Amino acid sequence: MKTILCFGDSNTWGYSPSEPRRYTEQERWPTLLQARLPSGYRIIEEGQNGRNTVLDDPFDPGKKGLDYLLPCLETHHPDYVIILLGTNDLKSRFNLTASDISKGAARLVQVTQSFKHAYMEKAPEVLLIAPPHVYEADPNKEGFTGAEEKSKQLGHFYRLRANELGCHFFDASSTVTPCEKEGLHWHVDQHIKLADKLAQLIPEIFAQ
Repeated sequence: MKTILCFGDSNTWGYSPSEPRRYTEQERWPTLLQARLPSGYRIIEEGQNGRNTVLDDPFDPGKKGLDYLLPCLETHHPDYVIILLGTNDLKSRFNLTASDISKGAARLVQVTQSFKHAYMEKAPEVLLIAPPHVYEADPNKEGFTGAEEKSKQLGHFYRLRANELGCHFFDASSTVTPCEKEGLHWHVDQHIKLADKLAQLIPEIFAQ
């Protein structure tokens, strides 16, 4: 049995952009992916609302992915790790470039690649996913000024970091788009699209 850890933010957790609820196991992408993969894979969901890569948020503590990743690896000993973070790093209060954000994601890749334990044959393989683009569509949603244009650059810089670190890469903007009205989170049909795409990719890339 190969274990895949899905380490992400509210779009991995299953945040609905149109209703005050969490998507069910029949709607969010990690559990949809589990249903689509062949036997021999087990998905671990690890999404958190507001999670970023390596940043201390002064208004929303406990969201720094770097702090939680190592304990998570030590808990689950995954064979593969999917990292899908960076959307919350676009918040204007962090004042980061797309390149900066990609370097935060790269730090998580490095932690994963360096993880060793006596019970594991080798460190986990990593699939780094560049987040989909966001829309500055909701005038009432504060904190993401300039995020739309910056999000369009993430795929380029995430690909560079993946090449530098020798990990697998996928640009989710090629498949997923957020809610046009809300701008950040995905409708169920987009979760299905991502699960379908990853179900095709994962057996191929992790068999290399």
